[in-house]
Amino acid sequence: MLKAIDCYQVFQRCIEDYHLSDDINRIVKSPYPAESFESLLYNKNWIDTVQWHLEDIIRLPNIDPAEGIKIKRRIDKSNQDRTDMVERIDDYFLELFKNSPLKPGARINSETPAWLLDRMSILMLKIYHMDEQVKRTDASPEHISKCSSKLDILSEQKNDMKLAFDEMMEDIGNGNRRFKVYRQMKMYNDPALNPMLYKTEPKN
Repeated sequence: MLKAIDCYQVFQRCIEDYHLSDDINRIVKSPYPAESFESLLYNKNWIDTVQWHLEDIIRLPNIDPAEGIKIKRRIDKSNQDRTDMVERIDDYFLELFKNSPLKPGARINSETPAWLLDRMSILMLKIYHMDEQVKRTDASPEHISKCSSKLDILSEQKNDMKLAFDEMMEDIGNGNRRFKVYRQMKMYNDPALNPMLYKTEPKN
């Protein structure tokens, strides 16, 4: 059975690989076989990692407005790519559990396995960057202390999510829990659904 620790290891490897160059324009190259589940997780975390740094950049107080708009549009696309990747991961789980027996009264889970993995991916980024803050040599002792306390909380959350994921996998596998995949229906990216877009389209 798939374990959370294996997913965490893929996320950690991706984060470390990204920071070898720390380049938001670097093309992702997964070290895992192209059709593997690990490659899906790696590519998912790469999207998250690049977006993490885009979110940092756009908050520069002196950023050129035109550049800021470009970054914002890139973040919007990244959010859509992230959602698409989560749904691909959920497709994997639907296939994985398609023959699992469902027990009468099986409880439904509001969160799919892939959306829990999404939170775990982001959490690994928080841990990586909070650890960076703890190791700063140019920050005050107060800053280091606060960040160290936050890192402890993040580490606790990591362990709790590990337990939650492993229990979910076990419960779905033995039929005690079920989940449904509701495809995300983002409206602001769709020219047919965003009124700011379809109202500006030329009339035929």
